[in-house]
Amino acid sequence: MEEVILVDEQNNEIGTMPKDAVHTENTPLHRAFSCFVFNDKKELLITQRASTKKTFPGMWTNTVCGHPGKGESVIEAARRRLQEELGLVVRDLVEVAPYRYRFTDSNGIVENELCPICVGYTNDDPVPLAGEVESWKWIPWQEFLKNCKEQKGMYSPWATEEAVILQQKDPELQ
Repeated sequence: MEEVILVDEQNNEIGTMPKDAVHTENTPLHRAFSCFVFNDKKELLITQRASTKKTFPGMWTNTVCGHPGKGESVIEAARRRLQEELGLVVRDLVEVAPYRYRFTDSNGIVENELCPICVGYTNDDPVPLAGEVESWKWIPWQEFLKNCKEQKGMYSPWATEEAVILQQKDPELQ
């Protein structure tokens, strides 16, 4: 059973909780990560969360998100989830920015995470794990940014906010 690491606002560990029990209407703050994977054409791999997911089911989002395990770095956790969820091995995976968010989905379930943003690269297509990913596609980065601004609610709220952070941090993506 996957455990998530509960933290205070300063990211000090205060305990653990089973992943399947942590996301409720009163989700405690916990560690996570969010990863954006690009190909050499500057296209972003976006995924549609499975309709069976507890939080934000069926929502389009960035490539992959997850939770680091005890003693696992953000990069190690991102590599693990990319492999498990999408069958991908990426290159040049780096943590590019801190991020903190709290959002409530239409079912009243809360995401409440300290969630560093990572970026990596591959030209491989994913082989998604059933139960995690409903669909996927490569989208030009500029189109993704435009959609985030013009079509509110098309993507997860964290992916939309993180895209703005990435755009400011990495002019190479422009």
